[in-house]
Formats: sequence, C-alpha cells, structure tokens
Amino acid sequence: MYDMKHITKLPVLGAQAPSAWETFMAFDEAALADGEIPKKYKELMAIAVALTTQCPYCLEIHKAAALKAGATEEQIAEATFVAAALRAGAAVTHGTHLIADK
Repeated sequence: MYDMKHITKLPVLGAQAPSAWETFMAFDEAALADGEIPKKYKELMAIAVALTTQCPYCLEIHKAAALKAGATEEQIAEATFVAAALRAGAAVTHGTHLIADK
C-alpha cells in the first residue's frame, strides 16, 4: 500500500478539489518556511510528528528536507528518540485513566 510513487498522484487529487488543495499547499509551505524557528528544526519536528503518526510518506519527504536544511543523521536519531519518549510517556500517562480512584 505504501509506495512513494503514489505521491506523484497528489496533483490529480488536488485537481479534484483545487481550492482546498491550493489552500493546503500554501499552509504547508508557510508552516515549514524558515522563520523564528529555523527550517532545519521545523523539519526535525516534522520527522518526530511523522514518527508518531507513522506516515511513511512524511518520513521520506521530511528526512530529505531535513538533510537538505542541514540536519545531521545524529539529529534525526535524536528526534526519533524524542518521538519515542513522547509516545511512551503518553501511554504511561493515559494509564492513569485505568487506575481506580481511592
């Protein structure tokens, strides 16, 4: 199901809903643009989010963008463990919902 060639169909999808597509693309570009947070860090954030949502397309796209923006493999590895810590932390804190009130 997950094959990067499907990404080439995005323009076809966008043509079916051009207003939404153009708005999404503008938002995506603005959100990831260099700003108060440098692009490199935004791309590392995107990798961490993509790891938590487990989107293989986002992982491929944002890894390439992060490397292009100057991120290192070591920084990508650290972002991976940040994502893992947050996912694990969420499981632990949600576990408190299973504990009976005393």
